Amino acid sequence: MEHVAALDGIRIVDLGGSVACLATTMVLAEAGADVVMVEPPGGSELRSKPGFRTWGRSKRSVEIDLMSDDGRRQLDQLLANADVVVHSIRPTDARPLGLDESVTVRHPHLIVSSILGWPANHPEADAPVDDQLTLARLGVLDEQLARRDGPIYVRFPLGTWPAAWLAAIGIMSRLVSRHRTGIAGPAHTSLAQGALIPMMMHWSRAETPSTNLAIGMPKDNMRASLFECRDGRWIHIMPPPPDDTPLMREVFDEMGPELIAELNTGAAGLGFPGWTNWGAITEAFTRRTADEWLRNMWEHDIPAQEAVALGAILADQQARANRYVIDLDDPEAGRITVPGLPLTLDPPTEVRWAAPAAGAHTAEVLASWSTATTAGRSNSSSTSRSDPARFPLEGLKVLDFGNFLAGPLGPMLLADLGADVIKVEATTGDPMRWADWPFAGCQRGKRAIALDIKSPESRPALEALLRWADVVHHNLRLPAARRLGLDADSVRAVNPDVVFCHVSSYGPRGPRADWPGYDQLFQASCGWETMGAGEGNPPMWHRFGFMDHLCAMSSVAATLMALYRRDTTGRATDVAASLLGTGVLTNSETYRRPDGTLADVPMLDADQTMIGPGKRIMELADGWVAVSATTPEQVAALFAAMGGTDSEGLPRAVSNRSTGDVLAALTEAGVPAAAVRRGQKGPFFDDPDHRAAGLIATYRHGEWGQLEQPGAMWWFGDQDVKLDRAPPLLGEHTVEVLAEVGLAQVEIDRLLAIGAAAAR
Repeated sequence: MEHVAALDGIRIVDLGGSVACLATTMVLAEAGADVVMVEPPGGSELRSKPGFRTWGRSKRSVEIDLMSDDGRRQLDQLLANADVVVHSIRPTDARPLGLDESVTVRHPHLIVSSILGWPANHPEADAPVDDQLTLARLGVLDEQLARRDGPIYVRFPLGTWPAAWLAAIGIMSRLVSRHRTGIAGPAHTSLAQGALIPMMMHWSRAETPSTNLAIGMPKDNMRASLFECRDGRWIHIMPPPPDDTPLMREVFDEMGPELIAELNTGAAGLGFPGWTNWGAITEAFTRRTADEWLRNMWEHDIPAQEAVALGAILADQQARANRYVIDLDDPEAGRITVPGLPLTLDPPTEVRWAAPAAGAHTAEVLASWSTATTAGRSNSSSTSRSDPARFPLEGLKVLDFGNFLAGPLGPMLLADLGADVIKVEATTGDPMRWADWPFAGCQRGKRAIALDIKSPESRPALEALLRWADVVHHNLRLPAARRLGLDADSVRAVNPDVVFCHVSSYGPRGPRADWPGYDQLFQASCGWETMGAGEGNPPMWHRFGFMDHLCAMSSVAATLMALYRRDTTGRATDVAASLLGTGVLTNSETYRRPDGTLADVPMLDADQTMIGPGKRIMELADGWVAVSATTPEQVAALFAAMGGTDSEGLPRAVSNRSTGDVLAALTEAGVPAAAVRRGQKGPFFDDPDHRAAGLIATYRHGEWGQLEQPGAMWWFGDQDVKLDRAPPLLGEHTVEVLAEVGLAQVEIDRLLAIGAAAAR
């Protein structure tokens, strides 16, 4: 039992169709699931991408012609024997394949997870499953400052990667719920919902917002601490300011006080608040090499990383120490280095084999998956019952000790799924409370208590909370966590049945295991600040903060895998996720050859408008249009419809045309396109289609009145998501929660009186 993988015995049919599908099922396969890729004759179109070497591994491949009657019968045979099916097939195309609502009637044991462009219950559900077109329609292409006026082509797959983790979370939630109730059902998500995860901190609407919430982080006032070094390389550093490090003092001495004062005056208002030497620091970096500065920063606990090219992280030894990078013997590409295993589980996840040839397992799988056995297995739990749960994680109890974003967002998603989440923070509050806008984007659904866990007086209260919990989740640096009694061993000594999840910057092993980290550093080190800037431009930080968000979502997937394993085996385990682990996985577009070269990936042009002739945004007379022509035929149709003769001439050819005219012409030509919506922070909440699909959550906040935020990240059909509690005030539920976990009122009053707890 000790070595049983988390998802041992789970069978998954992967109908693919998108990178999000393949990535989701790869993670599940390497946690122990038996994943079968169903590919058309000749194999999936995604096989042509270097990333397929990563996304297709650890699975078996079956070739089936779903356009034939025999193929559809074979598919139904697989579904009869599967626990989960994952696909990106749009509703109009899914219906003839029997993948509409009827699939759960035929196979009531089956969990169906679609990853579409838009939610399955949204009028746009039949839109192309395409990142840029989804982001254009949603309004996200207008949310990052470009190097010119107008929207930007977002090179990072901002819909795909969050949606992949949302799908994994949704599937795991359904597996937990099915084991407990015997009832399965859908667990749908979409690229739009994936993109809304990072937009939660930027998009909200309140009746009486604070100044910070109302202003947020305007895209034209982003402050990124990116500095160019003497050798032309760029470094991203984060607080505290490096003024007192030895190398900076040395360079300041060379510069002299007069130049320092002059430079700082010229840079007034450009830097972070409290960084009084911003101008001088900028100059100082140009006087030493990147290696000198990195060594100086790392030796003095200043968070810093170089902004490098995509794929450079595949040579990182810290990533290798945590198996976030591995070597793979691939039958087509040879021995290559690829992103490895982003999650730390017990037993560990494993790469089982390289991506198979198309159809390599057709006969084997069709023979072994020949009788329906899964339905009986799904009801085998002694805890199963016949009544449905309203929420997938109904009854789950979670303690959230996290701060900032990568820690608290994970428990917020568990709250969305129905868990009872208690946020435990210092009496001075989560350090991110001061900003309001990012705090609000990762805290809803929780009850909050303020407790000074550094005080010995609070220990009985802390232990009562730990005994109450099913899950303990935090992102405290482990040396501090050990001092506070919040490391895995200390927590398990109080509650041996708890699932313990730790979120770190660099992973649990290796020389950087306890280093501090921020989203910015991993956008830099994982290549996205360079990729997103466009060829030849200085690196650019994305205000979406997607590394924090991906890390948090991966921690939820890991937590639910451990929870499912506890439910099925009785053994509680520890899990971990990190910014580095999920960041490395986003580099799976490429791979590293033995000679150090990388497989080619599409590059963003210097104007930040395109990654190829047919994948671009175009400025028109009255707005912008995003185009996603992915086949030679579509590219030819694009040029013919727009009257352009080459890629460079196309913008001129359309510059005087209207959005309506261009979209009509492209639709007639069969070229996928969408208008680029702009200024959607407010209008998003006025869209009746969004509201009807549950994409808008509304609740009362203790200070801001009625608060609206992006809402449901999944659609479960017969189950709800729980969106009824606004982000809590500091100590809003202290008395209520401490009484609930067993403290007497006299003890609660004493903790409040001595300042070991705080309440509103």
